[in-house]
Amino acid sequence: MRYVDEFRDAARLRAAVDALRRITTRPWTVMEICGGQTHAIARWSLESRLPPGLTLVHGPGCPVCVTPVEVIEHARRLAIDEGVILCTFGDMMRVPGRHGDLLAARAEGADVRVVVSPLDAVALAARRPDRPVVFFGVGFETTAPTVAMAIEAAARLGLPDFSVLAAHVRVPPAMAMLLEAPDNEVQAFLAAGHVCTVEGTDAYPALVQRYGVPVVVTGFEPLDILEGLRRAVVQLEAGRAELEIQYDRAVRPEGNPLARAAVERVLEVVDRRWRGLGLVAGGGLRIREAFARYDAERRFGAVPERDEAPGRCRAAEVLRGRLRPMECPELGRGCTPEHPLGAPMVSSEGACAAYYRYRRLEETA
Repeated sequence: MRYVDEFRDAARLRAAVDALRRITTRPWTVMEICGGQTHAIARWSLESRLPPGLTLVHGPGCPVCVTPVEVIEHARRLAIDEGVILCTFGDMMRVPGRHGDLLAARAEGADVRVVVSPLDAVALAARRPDRPVVFFGVGFETTAPTVAMAIEAAARLGLPDFSVLAAHVRVPPAMAMLLEAPDNEVQAFLAAGHVCTVEGTDAYPALVQRYGVPVVVTGFEPLDILEGLRRAVVQLEAGRAELEIQYDRAVRPEGNPLARAAVERVLEVVDRRWRGLGLVAGGGLRIREAFARYDAERRFGAVPERDEAPGRCRAAEVLRGRLRPMECPELGRGCTPEHPLGAPMVSSEGACAAYYRYRRLEETA
């Protein structure tokens, strides 16, 4: 294998499409849960290759996109009103809050910095004992271990002015919430390979058994996705519901034991509000009481809970898989990467960004 060439080979892709067409005899609806998969689907125009009746819908697989507006506003308040040095990932800079984004806050004089890792924020706190440093942490189970390790590193160094505004979310509870919705049409899932690489697959057998839906843990290359779909359709056509791991070159059922142990030591499961989905039972992680001194919400005040304000952005429908981005009248018109109405247009895993980049010209030609 030269990097990922074998997973993009044209002959193999044609063979995978042919195999999928041969086995699909009825209409089925499958949701891919990860934004990285959504971008691959759009980039490789996989939807146009599917057999008639096999429908892909895009799920809430973008942690930046599901971060509520009020959490963005809280981060802005910390940077502007509390005078902290706010560090975060680059994806968060353009996500609109109620009164602007973090990039605008920096333009107004707030000290907002993009970092590659939470450990960069720890190192900054060690160099700048004169200023509070807050890391604004978002992400699924994939990034939670790095935040946990950063908090432990700060504790070892005895840094008094480092804290984390934790907005981490967990994928399986959101999948269960989608399946329980009265308007649910999802019959199978392509689960997020990166999440399962870290977290393993322990949470999925119960979900499969309870709701009777196939779950195939799938990678991010076009051949991965087509093979994941094939496995899901085989189960659907046979009336079976099982957990399968297509992405077995990276995923083990136990996940990454060291990463999981770090999360267990520092973070705990909590109900959390998702943008577009509302309150998800068990859908988030918060900092444990033992590490309370590193919790920005305990130090500077909790995030206020407010309902999402109605507006032109239809991100909630996109995140639930009820609206394809190309069906939104604002895409490419009132909503662009330069002037986004919502997070799905600016995140590197956002469905709207994927369609704007890869499908807009194709579908409007």
